[in-house]
Amino acid sequence: QVQLVESGGGLVQPGGSLRLSCAASGRLFNIYAMGWYRQAPGKQRELVARITTDGTTTYTDSVKGRFTISSDNIKNGVYLQMNSLKPEDTAVYYCNAWVPGFGDYWGQGTQVTVSS
Repeated sequence: QVQLVESGGGLVQPGGSLRLSCAASGRLFNIYAMGWYRQAPGKQRELVARITTDGTTTYTDSVKGRFTISSDNIKNGVYLQMNSLKPEDTAVYYCNAWVPGFGDYWGQGTQVTVSS
């Protein structure tokens, strides 16, 4: 089992910044990738950014150049630096870990609201 706990969400004005953190615990030695997903009201959950154990990163097109995923050690957790936030970034953000042979693990989610 892998446990994930997110923090850092909140209310921010358009153009502002937030940094999300995800702390991982449990059986971490098999984690291959960690990432951030988001789900806005009435929409499907979508991948925002992902990082693998070799440091390869992936971003959805709408956040490229604005968001950065990072990790000191993927087995300890990941961060998401979000700059130049837009109202359309408003969503619940979920931390995800993928373990080969076991599948996906999810955090409880943290709300990000971008509004003036």
